Parts: sequence; structure tokens; C-alpha cells
Amino acid sequence: MTPYIAGPASHEDRSHLFASHVIARHYPLVGAARNHSGLIQASYAIMNPKIRKNPYMPHATAMDSVNLYYEEAGEGVPLICLHTAGTDSRQFRHVLNDPDVTSKCRVIAFDMPYHGRSNPPDEWWLKKYMLTTDTYLNLIHDFWLALGIEQPIVMGCSMGGAVTLGVAARYQEEITGIIGLESAAFAGGRDNDFLHHPAIHGGELAASYTYGLNAPSSPEAGCRENWWYYSQGGPGVYKGDVYFYCEDWDAREEIKSIDTNHCKVSLLTGEYDYSATPEMSRAAAESITGSRLTIMEDIGHFPMIENYGRFRPYLLTELEQMV
Repeated sequence: MTPYIAGPASHEDRSHLFASHVIARHYPLVGAARNHSGLIQASYAIMNPKIRKNPYMPHATAMDSVNLYYEEAGEGVPLICLHTAGTDSRQFRHVLNDPDVTSKCRVIAFDMPYHGRSNPPDEWWLKKYMLTTDTYLNLIHDFWLALGIEQPIVMGCSMGGAVTLGVAARYQEEITGIIGLESAAFAGGRDNDFLHHPAIHGGELAASYTYGLNAPSSPEAGCRENWWYYSQGGPGVYKGDVYFYCEDWDAREEIKSIDTNHCKVSLLTGEYDYSATPEMSRAAAESITGSRLTIMEDIGHFPMIENYGRFRPYLLTELEQMV
């Protein structure tokens, strides 16, 4: 196993990353299910190699469209990474820079609309952002179709970990498997009006609220880095994500249909996570025959960013089961 040293990613360190935007057709991110006939247009699915060493990333824009920013590194089985509520794909920078992962996987991490470097849809200011289960699942599916990806592994954390269960249930014939980090098939009761309030800085509130979800032994640098990502969230974005996670999402019956002979299921949950608790992940695992569940020691809610060194052996073990 190659030693991994966590640290800031300079332009030189990240020169192997493949960054781009995918043009997506307008998604109704306000509650209604989208007609699945409208697929993402992959105008920037193939990138000019010169951009790999250029710190300036291209932007693709189109009328009535959404730009999805993504980065990728490595070769092998596609590993699509889904970030947590209110943040962006920077949470997976250690995974993107880990040679033991990228030697066997094509790691792809993208920003959801409204998050990070993916802009909101046109006239976003005229509608309230509320992420729904169908919109989320359709977007993930269309993303890998646009890039011509076949049989990916889908890994997500928190709300991304939850939706991996839906991906496995709905698209189990099309994927190799899922790695659900802090996954729950149901997690109600998290919403409150202070998440988007004119008297409160929503980004800092979400950042400080979620900071307590880190394990007490996790390095402060990783925890503060994640705080920084959360603090940059747009107005109402975290609350809109929480709508999916805590109001619209309930896959307790649907996941019983997952056939692990076609789609492998690995669930990894930190022992200190009091949001998507080990008990919640255990309940999901018990509903999926043949799934794997591991409770990770000394880890909280954000394994890939709060303490990657501690998380890494767990990830590599599950990838060995998948690849």
C-alpha cells in the first residue's frame, strides 16, 4: 500500500486531474419529477489536454441549461463521488489524489447544481430551491450517461450516502455497486427555519452546526477544512438539500429490492456519527441481503475529509471487494 500524505493540493499536485463542465438540460429543482427523456448534453465530456495544467477551468453555458462542474483522476472502474448537503466535490480531494485509488479507479467528483462551481439553473431567483428524490436520482443517472460511463461504482456521503441506496435500487442493473458513507434509508426531522433566515449567515450556521458531527479524535485541520466548505454555501442551499434528506427521502421499502448478485452494496459508517447513526446504517444493511456493513472506529460523519488517513484503509478494503 502506497503511503498517503494528506495536505493542500497545489496546481502541480493536481495537474493530473481532469476538470470540466457538463451541460445539463434545465432541471426542475423545485419539487416536480423531471421527464427522463431530457438527458444531459455532454458537450464538455472530453477535455482539451492543455487544460490539465491550466489552473483556469472552462465554463460551458447554454440557454435554459445547468452547468455541472466535475473533476476526475485515474483510470479503471469509474468511481462517482457524491458530496454532502450544502458543500461540494472538494470534500473528495484526498480520494482524487490517492494513487492507491486512482491506480484502479477513474475517480469522478461533481458539484450538484447550486453547489461549488456548478451554477444554479436559469432564473433561479424566481423559485425556491428544494431538492427532491427523483430530481437527485435522475441527475446522477444522466451524469454518468452523458460521460459514456458504464457500470460505475457510486460513492456518496450523508445525503449522498443516502441517495446511493436509491441509485442501487433504481439502477442496479447499470452499476457495479455502491459505497454508502453514513447512509440512512430514512432520516427525518432535521429541518428548521434558521437554516435560511435573513438575520443569520446560513453558511456559517450550517458549518458550525455540522462541525459537531466530526469525531473528537479527528485532526482539526480536516474538520476546519470541511467547515470552510460549508461556510461558502449559497443562501438556502443547505436547507434545500435538507428538504430532500429529511422530508422527501424514504427508501426503507425500496431498498429491499436490491439484488447484491447484480449490484454490490458496502455501507461504511463512523462510530461517532449521531446524524446518520450506525443504527440507521445497520437497519438499511439488514434490509439488503448480501450487503456489507462496517462501523468505522474514530470517525464521525465526514470520513473522506475529516480524517482521510483513518478512513483510507476502510475505503481500499471495499474497493477490493468491488473492483
